[in-house]
Amino acid sequence: MGADLPDLPDLGALTADSHAHLDMLEDPAGALARAARAGVGLVATVVDLTEDLRTFAELDEWLAQAQGIREQEGSGPPFVPDVRVVVGVHPHNAHAFSSDVEKRMREAAALPGVAAFGELGLDYHYDYSPRVEQRAAFERHLALAHELSMPVVVHLREAHDDGYAMIRDMGVPPAGCVIHCFTEDAVTAERFLGLGCWISFAGPVTFKKSAALREAVAATPLDRMLVETDSPFLAPEPLRGSKNEPAYVTLTTAAVAAAKGLTAAQVASAALDNARAVFCRGGSA
Repeated sequence: MGADLPDLPDLGALTADSHAHLDMLEDPAGALARAARAGVGLVATVVDLTEDLRTFAELDEWLAQAQGIREQEGSGPPFVPDVRVVVGVHPHNAHAFSSDVEKRMREAAALPGVAAFGELGLDYHYDYSPRVEQRAAFERHLALAHELSMPVVVHLREAHDDGYAMIRDMGVPPAGCVIHCFTEDAVTAERFLGLGCWISFAGPVTFKKSAALREAVAATPLDRMLVETDSPFLAPEPLRGSKNEPAYVTLTTAAVAAAKGLTAAQVASAALDNARAVFCRGGSA
């Protein structure tokens, strides 16, 4: 794959990284160029409207620089991934959700390339925001998604029962709902699938002690499944402990294929098609 990439699987088809944090990477342009070389056709990157907003100002430059890197490489068509932006407030920052933030979400939803609200939800592991404020912010995100016909990308940690109940009671937004970085068992996956959600799998599916998670992979229909990195976090095996980046979604894609008894190309193609269905409603990638 090149001197600046570890040995990655050749999937035989393009795949998608359905959840990344490009603004947290040291070299977003280089990461996008490497992702293209690894066979990643789409990247969804998250912007927390209470934190760093530089993605809006710098994304075009990252893409231009990535294109330049690809052209210098001179190996194959110099495409770069299509990048879609997900905007919202992480549950860690739910205490900062305000009418001003809601106004910014409404404005952002109208911008080209902004594809979904997120990552929103509940995090009862850290409880950086009081749970009552987390639930209130989650409710407002879901209400806005219904109103503005936006899909949502949901973060749940040690909060799946409450998260399920809120999505069930308010209804899955018609544009879609992704349960990101799913780490639970098959029974929990089937509950969210029953609501009509998409299930997105990240690096933990490659970890040795994730047998129950791989059972959830096996139980998830191919047409309701996504793959992601959550980069720079949660690098998959055998790169666990290093900084993650979108190219490494190929390792997760291969692991998902093994868990489902399918070819890597089948899973890669489905993951890209599904990501486009969620994030490219305003135009094909």
